[in-house]
Amino acid sequence: MFSSLRPAFVLLVSFTLITGVAYPLAVTAVARVAFPQQAGGSLVRVAGRSAGSRLIGQEFAGERWFHGRPSATSPKPYDAMVSSGSNLGPTNPALLAAVHKRAEEERASSGNSTKAVPVDLVTASGSGLDPHVSPAAARWQVARVARARGLDSTVVRALVDRHTEPRQFGLLGVPRVNVLELNLALERMTGGR
Repeated sequence: MFSSLRPAFVLLVSFTLITGVAYPLAVTAVARVAFPQQAGGSLVRVAGRSAGSRLIGQEFAGERWFHGRPSATSPKPYDAMVSSGSNLGPTNPALLAAVHKRAEEERASSGNSTKAVPVDLVTASGSGLDPHVSPAAARWQVARVARARGLDSTVVRALVDRHTEPRQFGLLGVPRVNVLELNLALERMTGGR
């Protein structure tokens, strides 16, 4: 009996070391050499300090900032440790109430009381962590941000246009604006005012 258990045990230990230790270490080493920015979390650094990740949304509150998609993580917004969608269906009364409330808040803060609010400003993404908004959602916020910062709206709109990322390879995905990078550019442009 021990003669048949020994090879099974040796295979278990061998494959555990190969697939559980050696392979992950090799993939991590290759990723750090070939793609150092991505392997490090795609961190955005300002003055030597991490300001956030290009891949995970952050909460920006107040009139002075562009806002990202609402976060579905709870209790803390944009918490990558509890990433998930809300799991509420499109006809769920709680989701409908939340969307209507967010739409009213967006209309009130932007001054666009009659226009339709871009859907990505009132609904969370599937992960609840999406760092991007559509160009339409960024443009929706231009008047509010320009007014709060004392800037001309054409200047802020041009900043949004410069930070609009095209489709990947010209055909994959949709145009998008990374909210963290847009807000950092806005802060550099205004010098914090």
